[in-house]
Amino acid sequence: MKKDSWLFGGVTVLVLGLGLIIGYGFKPSVQPSSVVVKSIPDGSLDPAVWGKYYPDQYASYLTNAEMKQGNSKYGGSHKFDRLERDPMLKILYGGYGFALDYTKPRGHVFSIEDILETERKKPSASCWTCKGPEVPGVIAEMGDSYYTSTFDSLKDKMHYSVSCADCHDPKTMALTITRPAFLEGLEDQGKDPNNLTRQEMRSAVCGQCHVSYYFEPETNKVIFPWENGLKVEQMLKYENDKNFSDWIMPDTQTPMAKVRHPEYEMFSTGVHAANGVACADCHMPYVKQGQSKMSSHHWESPLNTVSQSCQTCHKQSEEFLTDQVIDRQDKVFDTQMIAEKAIVGAIEALTKATNDPKADPKLLEEARQLHRDASFNWDFVASENSMGFHNPTEALRVLGEAINLGHQATQKATQAMSHVQ
Repeated sequence: MKKDSWLFGGVTVLVLGLGLIIGYGFKPSVQPSSVVVKSIPDGSLDPAVWGKYYPDQYASYLTNAEMKQGNSKYGGSHKFDRLERDPMLKILYGGYGFALDYTKPRGHVFSIEDILETERKKPSASCWTCKGPEVPGVIAEMGDSYYTSTFDSLKDKMHYSVSCADCHDPKTMALTITRPAFLEGLEDQGKDPNNLTRQEMRSAVCGQCHVSYYFEPETNKVIFPWENGLKVEQMLKYENDKNFSDWIMPDTQTPMAKVRHPEYEMFSTGVHAANGVACADCHMPYVKQGQSKMSSHHWESPLNTVSQSCQTCHKQSEEFLTDQVIDRQDKVFDTQMIAEKAIVGAIEALTKATNDPKADPKLLEEARQLHRDASFNWDFVASENSMGFHNPTEALRVLGEAINLGHQATQKATQAMSHVQ
């Protein structure tokens, strides 16, 4: 008993200490903009037109075309093959497009080019939804027929990758939410999209695309599974209750659900969000560009701009802060690899059980549900683009659950083959 109490006390101190180190309890000061607001003629969506009125912001935006890894060990804007780096992904996504092509995208200004290059099947025009500023207008014009249209049928309507009009009102320059699914997702949580604070908006404009989602069966409408909340078990319950699956894994016959880059969900439950920090505070820090002091429009890892992104709140050295980030990411990565091995083991056991004509069908179904749930938890961290840093304690908790469920799935599949009723 004393040993358990000591262990609980030690873990509590460690978690609180981690929170103090990465959160520190300070809210960033949002500097008032000194930029004179200029409306964009005719509401043009071309970023080059916006650049004529906001040359410093546009010059910053153009630097996104520079592909680099920078100081980020686990990210960057350069392209690489995730399947080559981690061959287990081919097993974990078996039977789905991500097992054929899972290339790291290069960032916002390449959004159209990268989606045209991917070898993954594009089920409908829904795949355009977050790729550029022309999409909201197309949705408004076409209504629900947008989602059921083919991807290729709208190719000629898409000219500009993610840029100014995705986040700013062309008349007032105010931050604005342009994607219907995000508005619906907020309403599902009982939040009024028209009553968000400025700091909330500085995350919302990112969150409208940096989220997980699925395509509603038959309509292909983009849905955020937020009705129960933003935590992984709440999103999983939503999709389980809907009996939704993205694909059936051929070898195990498991109905699988894919998680897609839940940066907004992971960040929203972390210590930075709890202290009033917004996505833009770290990824678009205030910089001097030309004659302006402005938010950087070069979107990249804060590890490349530690002095502007981190040291406005944290007073430790750049080296210390960088080491703290990478240390947490290393721990998440190592745990993620353990989770992958546990789930691959479950897939192997389930494959054997599925091919066993004498396997207990009830136990097999229970094993498949455990496999599905384990994969969803693992994927919530694996597909999130911060290697867990947006919420390290949550990432480790979720991966721990994935490992547990993966082992349970293996045990259940093995039990199904024991032919014991």
